[in-house]
Amino acid sequence: MKRAFDIALTVLFAPVALALAAAVALAVRLALGRPVLFRQERAGLGGRPFSILKFRTMREGPGTDAERLGRFGRFLRATSLDELPELWNVLRGDMSLVGPRPLPTRYLPRYTPEQARRHEVRPGITGWAQVHGRNALGWEEKFRYDVEYVDRQSLLLDFWILALTAFQVVFPRHIAHDGEATMGEFMGT
Repeated sequence: MKRAFDIALTVLFAPVALALAAAVALAVRLALGRPVLFRQERAGLGGRPFSILKFRTMREGPGTDAERLGRFGRFLRATSLDELPELWNVLRGDMSLVGPRPLPTRYLPRYTPEQARRHEVRPGITGWAQVHGRNALGWEEKFRYDVEYVDRQSLLLDFWILALTAFQVVFPRHIAHDGEATMGEFMGT
């Protein structure tokens, strides 16, 4: 049922999403050059790796994440426009609209058994942790919300999370962890 919900909602909003994605792709190309898309191996359902697609938000080259991010990249992240290509991951079955955010595969051996439960469901474009504080949360708190979602998942909860996400896109906050341009590396518990 959840997979059918993901496909139906993605297809329903595809015309708007495609038009918006084309505009963002052009803006990324003009502001940051090539490549327009960022690809990274992330852990999906059961911890299986997949290649996530996002719009690039950082310029290439040396420097810290904060130095390479810039105003344009911060805007894309604050509005979540950098996430639009993940709709392709949803259609492919790598991801769901709602679920724990997919993290790099290098984190897999660092999880406790309880934290690893986040891989019992497909990862999502948005999730329970994102609507409870996004990157303002520490890793332990994020994983607690992820496992809570695994235990409580339902279509009603997914609708609620999508509604809260839409509100947060319009009124963005908690984009970056305190004092950092991006969330710091998860080193394990």
